[in-house]
Amino acid sequence: MAAWARPAFADGTLFIGTVNPSDATNASQQTTKGFAIGAGVVIVGVEFEYAAAGEDEEHFGPSLKTGVGNVYVQTPIAIAGLQFYATTGGGIYREKRTAGLPQEVTKTGVTSNTGGGVKISLLGPLKARVDYRIFKLLGDKPLPTWRSTVQRLYAGITLGF
Repeated sequence: MAAWARPAFADGTLFIGTVNPSDATNASQQTTKGFAIGAGVVIVGVEFEYAAAGEDEEHFGPSLKTGVGNVYVQTPIAIAGLQFYATTGGGIYREKRTAGLPQEVTKTGVTSNTGGGVKISLLGPLKARVDYRIFKLLGDKPLPTWRSTVQRLYAGITLGF
């Protein structure tokens, strides 16, 4: 069986998107930017991802930084140029808010996330990627306007290697 094993595949993604609260604590919508790097064999893989969204001063939305490790399952080949995947994992996050406060308030904790998306074949190892995730921000909220669940939608460019 070892002789039939397929080689591992890896890819790196740069992305930009939006983070919105899932709970009704505020109307903040923030731009997020980040990167992901992953490796997999056939249909199963692992990925590390870092993302950062700046503070929304108008709606008092704190900045959000996440660093998560995920496992994913994906279609083994692209179907009509589309390769679908589902992912779940966990890691750490940090929220920080200065707007409307006499001093900076930060919150660091553990997060879990679940989501999925699609990689769209462009040219050779270059793909577009669209991803949707729901993050659960665990721990006590230091301010009543802070959220415990956020949704993130992003688009990015992925290069396989």
